[in-house]
Amino acid sequence: MARLRLGPLLRYVDQGAATVWVEAGRPCTATVRCADGAGGESRTFQIGGHHYALIPVTGLTPDTETAYEVLLDGRRVWPLNDPALADFPPSTIRTPAHPTTLTPTTPTTPTTLASTDELRISFGSCRWAVSPTGRWDPMGPDALDTLAVRLSTEPDAERPDLLVLLGDQVYADKVSRVTRRRLAARRDLREPPGAQVADYDEYCALYDESWRDPEVRWLLSTVPSCLIFDDHDVIDDWHTSAAWLAEMRTTPWWHERVVSGLMSYWVYQHLGNLPPDELATDPLYAAVRATPDGTEALRAFAAASAHAPESSRWSYRRDLGRTRLLMVDTRVGRVLEESRRAMLDPAEERWLREQALDGGPGSYDHLLIGTSLPWLLPHLVHDAEAWSAALTRGERGGRWARFAENLRRRADLEHWPAFPASFDALTGLIAEAGGGARPPASVCVLSGDVHHAYIAEPVWRDGTGPAARVLQLTCSPLHNSIPAVIRLGFRFGWSRAGRALGRRFARHGRTKPAAVDWRRTGGPWFGNQLMTLTLRGRGATLRLERASRSVRGGRARLRTVAELAIAKRR
Repeated sequence: MARLRLGPLLRYVDQGAATVWVEAGRPCTATVRCADGAGGESRTFQIGGHHYALIPVTGLTPDTETAYEVLLDGRRVWPLNDPALADFPPSTIRTPAHPTTLTPTTPTTPTTLASTDELRISFGSCRWAVSPTGRWDPMGPDALDTLAVRLSTEPDAERPDLLVLLGDQVYADKVSRVTRRRLAARRDLREPPGAQVADYDEYCALYDESWRDPEVRWLLSTVPSCLIFDDHDVIDDWHTSAAWLAEMRTTPWWHERVVSGLMSYWVYQHLGNLPPDELATDPLYAAVRATPDGTEALRAFAAASAHAPESSRWSYRRDLGRTRLLMVDTRVGRVLEESRRAMLDPAEERWLREQALDGGPGSYDHLLIGTSLPWLLPHLVHDAEAWSAALTRGERGGRWARFAENLRRRADLEHWPAFPASFDALTGLIAEAGGGARPPASVCVLSGDVHHAYIAEPVWRDGTGPAARVLQLTCSPLHNSIPAVIRLGFRFGWSRAGRALGRRFARHGRTKPAAVDWRRTGGPWFGNQLMTLTLRGRGATLRLERASRSVRGGRARLRTVAELAIAKRR
């Protein structure tokens, strides 16, 4: 008898179709059955002794909400008969009223939203596994847990149409006590990599620990999600530099670590990012499903991706009515050679440009670029990263280059400014996409990683900036912490004194000024938090909410910290 190990996760939803991801305990046929008669089924595929299905659901009606259940070999397994989930309402699929086009190679036909249509996107990053139920959590309440409680207990609460998770869904290099005990039962933690994840089965246990949390399990079953990795999904500062990678490749455990990390990401996160028509033509998905055990096919793909990043693409696009979302890989596709250092390899950079400009002027009202790493950082951090990049290229000689490489690793100087050519290319693309004869109302860069939230707004130095309003929206963490000294560092980085110090770095590194200057228009905010964009026609508002404990010891709640209009309806 097959049992439901993990899930269901509602991933892709459009007007008439959806996909639902599950992990089962054995090979079986997984079925989704909706209350309105829609549904679908799929046979599980096997990876590393685990069994998964991504179930296509068809026959849905636009602008409706229907409850669904999951069956394995004809036996209902969701909703679970579990006291931890007893208070949650049925999982539902809510279809949009507006058309959704997700084929990146086909120009999007402009559509018109009805005046009542809204698109609500909640986003954040960096979610460390919640402490076991009943134990005090030193990191504070989880923003996703708290969102789930609100949606399940307040029938009129505003529900996101899409949840965008911008990296560090799991922490392979910083495990909980529960996971540490599990690892110690499998192997000697005195041997490298110690109390860190080593192989595919251990990665699976991380996802199980994180997504089995009752609140998050229900939330992901009823709110569609887009996901992208960041460094901790594999290891801290993943792909910082060529020297870092060369050093890692000399260790006996690195190859299995990165290959298993990419394998698990493909299964648990990436597959559900893709729409049904892309899944139908994906050769790897076909190969994995065509054999009783798809482990070796996926392992070969992951190994090729790890050693030849240009062989794969993890970035993807979703068009949601008149809003375009581009989720960008800023980890695997890096070019690390100092002479041609880039955040995106040439093919990936071309892809991003093609997707942003596809359809021509007026093809969307809002462009969202999801990148786990912020484009615009505190000025001091930006200048320090550009300075470090210049020194490691040899701008001040070999001794300074060695110093800068060491500093880059110790201080995590590996965001967009640490790849100056890529920073300039992204800046130019944003200006082009946000301009033209029929510009969008807004271009927003959605990011996480840095364990605080802020809003930054650029101004083009030559006065030729785009007509669209351009914003860097950074929200992190969902559930993690930041030392007090780092908080002070970020505050100083935004200050006038920090900016003056940054200019000294720039002079020493002989770095040229960026094409944009920017100012912080919101934040910095600290704590476990979530940002929500509400898009209606050409109007847009932003709300930041922080998960806070009740002073009376009750359940945590999301409390609004800031709310502002970022684009006006015209």
